[in-house]
Amino acid sequence: MAKRKRKPGQQPDNTIALNKKALHDYFIEEQFEAGLVLEGWEVKSLRAGRVQLKEGYVTIKDGEAWLFGAHISPLPTASTHINPDPRRTRKLLLHRRELGKLIGAVERRGYTLVPLSLYWKKGRAKLKIGLAKGKKLYDKRAAERERDWQREKQRLLKTR
Repeated sequence: MAKRKRKPGQQPDNTIALNKKALHDYFIEEQFEAGLVLEGWEVKSLRAGRVQLKEGYVTIKDGEAWLFGAHISPLPTASTHINPDPRRTRKLLLHRRELGKLIGAVERRGYTLVPLSLYWKKGRAKLKIGLAKGKKLYDKRAAERERDWQREKQRLLKTR
């Protein structure tokens, strides 16, 4: 059976959640893929798509990466013998070399780590982390102007 073709610009089926606000607020210099340490009820909620990364951020503490502020809503059918915390901190799994690079960039060069997207890869939940610098207001306006111009250009080419 042939694979279904995606339209250009359409996100792949394995994406759980995107953080569009991060792309608006930051210049993303480099991206890393990290695994997540999750509990059973969190995996079920991810499969149902009940996750929000907008207010999430990544910090490095004691040589380990942690995801703070990401909201995974528990399903109403969650077990009664556990008390799910939707905003708990979740440990990120990275290679030692990647962690060293991130620690150096964050502590010495003043970068920020932001979660960009959450997706499935070979049955496991992965988080794409961006090494980012903050945008100023005029940078955000310039990016919006450029995006509008690209949209207008496509519209003009389409009509011809």
